[in-house]
Amino acid sequence: MRVHSLTLAAAGLLLMTPAAPPAAGTHGLPAGGPEGTAAVRREGDVSAADLLARVRECTRISHGLYRTDAGAAPTVPVCGTAQAVHWTADMDIDCDGRPGPVCNSRTDPLFSDSTAFTQSDGRYLSAETLPYIVIPAASPLWDPRADGVRGGAVAAVVFRDRVQYAVVGDTGPRDIIGEASYATAEALGIRPDPRGGGAPSGVTYIVFKDSQVKPIEDHAEAVAVGERLARLFVRGG
Repeated sequence: MRVHSLTLAAAGLLLMTPAAPPAAGTHGLPAGGPEGTAAVRREGDVSAADLLARVRECTRISHGLYRTDAGAAPTVPVCGTAQAVHWTADMDIDCDGRPGPVCNSRTDPLFSDSTAFTQSDGRYLSAETLPYIVIPAASPLWDPRADGVRGGAVAAVVFRDRVQYAVVGDTGPRDIIGEASYATAEALGIRPDPRGGGAPSGVTYIVFKDSQVKPIEDHAEAVAVGERLARLFVRGG
């Protein structure tokens, strides 16, 4: 998890710099594989519109508001239903974990070679191949574990008309929210460059309570579980 101190204006300047990263879907990674490189498409049969309609109302469960970046005003509540927790924020790009061709200390000045949770073989997660999201560390603001949100929990991430299923794969600062792996951003059509990519707003994260994917790196299982829980969620069951 990176701690961003950039203002939105500064982030905008970064987006206009000529040194652009590989575009989404062009970084040369295989389309499949054991860790399930994300495809740029909607996963499953539950639409973004259906999910967003279900989270239109917010019953706040956080004891205050989160920042989207270090130094920003706190504006984001964590909301809850009987089946899920959800929030709408920005998306910063997490490139942390096992180094690869596009996520390493050369491509990301804030790179860390570890993640809060590990694969079944003990290795850290790969941000460039595994769709995962970052949750804030437990604090007086909110303790994710109290709402059944732990490593490997399944999330539906919604941006515009796209839905991507992911797992909870990393934790970040106690007062900042709104971050996901390179693979998650790429699948949603968001510029995945950790140096200036991401989305400034409009990303909805829905985490299904008490869900878990084992092994955490099995993206196909995350999709299967996510589809089932998303169908129940939009029906209100």
